Amino acid sequence: MEIKKIAVLGAGQMGNGIAHVCAQAGYEVSMRDIDQKFVDKGMATIKKNLERGLKKERITQEELDTTLGRITGVLDLKEAVKDADLVIEAIPEIVNLKLDTWREVDESAPEHAILASNTSSISITQMAAVTKRPEKFIGMHFFNPVPVMGLVEIIKGQATTDDTVKVIKEVSHKVGKKTVLVNEAPGFAVNRLLVPAINEAIFAIQEGVATVEDMDLAIKLGLNWPMGPLTLADFVGLDTLLYISDYFVDEFKDGKYRAPALLRKMVRAGWVGRKSGMGFYDYSGETPEPNRF
Repeated sequence: MEIKKIAVLGAGQMGNGIAHVCAQAGYEVSMRDIDQKFVDKGMATIKKNLERGLKKERITQEELDTTLGRITGVLDLKEAVKDADLVIEAIPEIVNLKLDTWREVDESAPEHAILASNTSSISITQMAAVTKRPEKFIGMHFFNPVPVMGLVEIIKGQATTDDTVKVIKEVSHKVGKKTVLVNEAPGFAVNRLLVPAINEAIFAIQEGVATVEDMDLAIKLGLNWPMGPLTLADFVGLDTLLYISDYFVDEFKDGKYRAPALLRKMVRAGWVGRKSGMGFYDYSGETPEPNRF
């Protein structure tokens, strides 16, 4: 099947990035969120990122205008998905929220539409099971920031067909991403390794092994990471990291995936990283300043 129209559910940091790359690749996109302020913020972010590309002469003004013209902000879910060939969900990592959303999408989207979740950890099979088209349900995990990161993890659920995988590979390649195919398992490939690694860095901070800046510098220079694990934690969102950690413990029944007490305490304080202005770094000034623990 040919994909022409894509509905993206969620206009946050992942959703607006997915809408951006899809529109830039030539797809018509409806970007849906629950409040106009979220849609407006998502559109503003897309425009800002495109303008950055224009300034660096990676795109032309015409390409910028055309890309923005392909994206329609929507509040009503039924309106967003009614004529979509592909629905990509990028809402918060809350199981019941995703299940409720997919039930509604399944009732409103065309029968031929493929349903794809951008989840970073939750079971594709579990989500597919609440729809009448589990064979057309798949994981399509982008990485943040979406316009920059070159990977999409494609995750097969129990019922996902090879034809569905083929279509999603084609879409992923058209939007400029390389793909890896993963059979469903908690955290898939990347987060299965990444989340425990970030948590171990937080355990080290909790135990006073190193300062925040020294831990980040050590991993950047010692392992050649582009950013340190604590900077990355702030970027991902400490609430998201905590949710994934708890989900891993529940799924694997293995304490090695447990979240550090410091992470849980910071989330309870509302210090969830860049999006809140405070995490392992303080983002209230012109440049991030490391927190002291």
